[in-house]
Amino acid sequence: MPTDQAEQPGLEGRIAQVLHQYWGFDSLRPLQGDAVRAALSGRDSLVVVPTGGGKSLCYQVPPLIAGRTDVVVSPLISLMKDQVDALTASGYPAAALHSGLTPAERRDIEERLWRKEYRLLYVAPERLSSAWFLNAVKKLDVNCFAIDEAHCISHWGHDFRPEYRRLAMLREQFPGASMHAFTATATPRVRDDIIQQLGLRDPAVLVGVFDRPNLIYRIVPQSDVQAQCVEALKRHDGEAAIVYCLSRRDTESLAAHLRDKGFRAAHYHAGMEPNDRRKTQDRFSSEDLDVVVATVAFGMGIDRSNVRCVVHASLPKSVEHYQQETGRAGRDGLEAECVLLYTGADVMRWEGLIARSAEEAEDPAEQVRVQADLLKQMQKLCSIVECRHKRLTEYFGQAYDKPNCGACDVCLGDVEGVEDASVLAQKILSCIARTDQRFGVGHIVDVLAGAKTENIQRYGHDKLSTYGLIPDIPRKQLTSLVYQLVDQDVLSRVGDEYPILKLNEESIKVMRGQRQVRLIQTKRKLLAKMRRGAEDSWEGVDKGLFEEMRKLRHGLAVERGVPAYTVMHDRTLRELARIRPGSIENIEHIYGLGSRKIADIGPLLVDTIRDFCVEGGAAMDVGLRSSKRPSNAGPGAPVSRSQSHTAALKMFAEGGSIEEVMRATGRARSTTVSYLAEYLRSDPDADVEKWIAPEIFHRVNRAADTLGDDRLKPIFDHLAGAVTYDDIKIALARRYDPGLNGG
Repeated sequence: MPTDQAEQPGLEGRIAQVLHQYWGFDSLRPLQGDAVRAALSGRDSLVVVPTGGGKSLCYQVPPLIAGRTDVVVSPLISLMKDQVDALTASGYPAAALHSGLTPAERRDIEERLWRKEYRLLYVAPERLSSAWFLNAVKKLDVNCFAIDEAHCISHWGHDFRPEYRRLAMLREQFPGASMHAFTATATPRVRDDIIQQLGLRDPAVLVGVFDRPNLIYRIVPQSDVQAQCVEALKRHDGEAAIVYCLSRRDTESLAAHLRDKGFRAAHYHAGMEPNDRRKTQDRFSSEDLDVVVATVAFGMGIDRSNVRCVVHASLPKSVEHYQQETGRAGRDGLEAECVLLYTGADVMRWEGLIARSAEEAEDPAEQVRVQADLLKQMQKLCSIVECRHKRLTEYFGQAYDKPNCGACDVCLGDVEGVEDASVLAQKILSCIARTDQRFGVGHIVDVLAGAKTENIQRYGHDKLSTYGLIPDIPRKQLTSLVYQLVDQDVLSRVGDEYPILKLNEESIKVMRGQRQVRLIQTKRKLLAKMRRGAEDSWEGVDKGLFEEMRKLRHGLAVERGVPAYTVMHDRTLRELARIRPGSIENIEHIYGLGSRKIADIGPLLVDTIRDFCVEGGAAMDVGLRSSKRPSNAGPGAPVSRSQSHTAALKMFAEGGSIEEVMRATGRARSTTVSYLAEYLRSDPDADVEKWIAPEIFHRVNRAADTLGDDRLKPIFDHLAGAVTYDDIKIALARRYDPGLNGG
C-alpha cells in the first residue's frame, strides 16, 4: 500500500514552496489541493475542472513533492510539446515522447529517463501500449498515471476516441499504481463511464465549478457571417481570437476576408499539410497572428492563455464542444467574449455529417442516436432565451442561483424581441401554405422578399398574395426568422437531401391567433459591453507599459523559440504594469513569476520598467502587497542574492566566464549578465572583449547612436533579433570604452 504522504508534517509548506518556485503562485485552489493530496496518498481520482481552472497543476505538483516520475497520457503532440515548453521554462524537469522527435532528441530523453531526472513524462495513448514503453515504465517503478482529456474514453462523451478505450489495460499491467482521470467537460453520465472504463477504485470524484464568470456569452441570430465576425473581432482589435467554422472551405474564405479588413488572420484545418498547420499554430502561439479561423481540428493543443475572443461562425455539435471551445478564451482569468452566430441551417448540416460519419462506427444506429441527442441539447441552448451562464452550468449538473449574470447577451439586454412577431410568423406560414408546402427555406424567403428568380416565375409564385409580403427585412435576417420558427416547433422541416418546410398543429394555432410567437434579434447597435467589474482588471495598469512588456515578451519568445505565453501570462504583464516594481526584491510580489523565472528574466524586467518609468516620469513600486510569499529557504537552497552578487563581481574581476560564474553562484544567465554589466560599469579598465566580440559591441553601439536610445528593447527590435538581449546589455554597460570606440 502506498504511504499516506498527505499526512506527513510540513506537506502544505512543501506544496507552497514548489508552487512559488516553479509557478510564482501563493497557494492551490481548494479542489486542486484535494486532487494533489489524493495523488500523494495513492488514491484514484476523477478530476473535472473547466478550461482555465488549473487542471494541469493537479498532476504536475505531486511528483515534485514525492520525488518520483509520473506518466501523463495526452492525446496530441502539440498539447504535450506546449506543456513541456512551459514547464521547462520554469525549471520543471519534464519531457514528452512522441513521433515528432529526432533520433538524437529521443536518445537524450531516454538516457535522462533512466537516470530518473524527470518528474513528468508525457506520452500519447498509442505509444503507452507499446511493449517497449510498458517495459520501461515497469523498470522505472512508475506508480502514478494521469489520463488527460479523459472524456475521450467515454462512448457518451463528445470526443470519443477508440484508442482511449485501450487505456483500461493500465489497471491490469500496473495493479498497484494509482490512476487519475482529468477532463474539462463531463456530464454526470460521462463521469460514471470514465470511472467504469478505467477501473478506478473508490476514486475521489472532484468536480469544479463549471461557470466561467469572466466570459461573456453572446448567441446571435446569424444574418451576415462575415460582417458579424468583423464586428465582434473589432471589439478586440490587436488581441488574440479564434473563429470556428464548420467546413474547411469556410475557414479559408473567411480568413481571406478578415485579412482584407486588416486583421492578422490565417486559416487552419485538417486538410492542410502538417508543416503548414504547425506554422499557423506556432505563429499564433508566438503572437505573430491575432486571429485563427479554424475547424475544430484547431483546439486541444492550443494553450495560449490570453485569447480574448472566440467566435463560432457555425453551430458546435454539442454543448460539451461549445464549453471546451469557448473555454479557450480567458484562460488567464481575465475578461473575454464568446460569440455564437446561430442558424437552424447548421443543425441540418450537422445531422447529415453525423449520419455519414456513423457509417464507420461499430453500431451506426446507436452512434447516430447519441450524437443527435448531443446536437439537440446544443440547439436548445441556442433557441431558449435564458441566461447563458445558467443554462451551461445546469447542463453539467450544477445549480446557478444568480438572478443576473451580467455577462451574457440576455442579462446585458443585447437581445430584443422582433416587433409584431406573431404577425410576421403568420405571413411566413401563409406563404408556405400557398406554395403547397413543397419548398425549402430559400425559396420561401425569396417569395416573401419579392425576388425575381427563375423558380418563382416558373411556378407562378409572383402571382401569389404573399409575394413581396415582407420586402423590408434583409434576406439573411428573414432566413434567421424562418429557422427560429423551426426551432420553436412552429414549423417542421422534413427530408434529408432537399428538406422542405411543412405546417404542423402548432402552425395552425399561430395562423388562427391561438398561439403567440416570440422572435428575437440583436439590438441594431451592439455596444462592447463587458461583464460587471471587468474593468477592475485594468484598474491602475499603465497601458503603455503593458504594451512595452508585451513587446518584450514577444522578443524573448522569438529569441528562445517558445510560445509567448510560456514566458509570461497577460495577468502577469498587467500586474507588472500596475505595480511597476523597481527592484528584484519587489518583483517577487508579482503573480505568476516563480523563483526560476525571476532569476532568468527578472533583471531584464526591472531594467525595462525602470527605463519606461524614468522616461515617462511614472512612479515605481506602486501599492505593493505587505505580505511576502512563502520562503523557498531550506536544505540545499541557493546562497542569498547578496552573497552570489559579491561572489560574481569577484569572479568577473578575476576574468571568470559567464558560464563559470553561473555554475558557482547558481544564478540564471540573465542574472549573471546583469552582474557582469554592473562590474563593467564599475571598472573602466576591464577588458570587455573577454565577454563579447568586438563586432557585436560596435553593432550595438551603432544601433544606440542611430536610435538615440540606450534601452534594450528598441535596440533588439532595430537589430531584428540578430543580437541577444544579454549581449546588448553587456555592450551598453561599456558604451564608450576607449579601447573599442577609437578614443
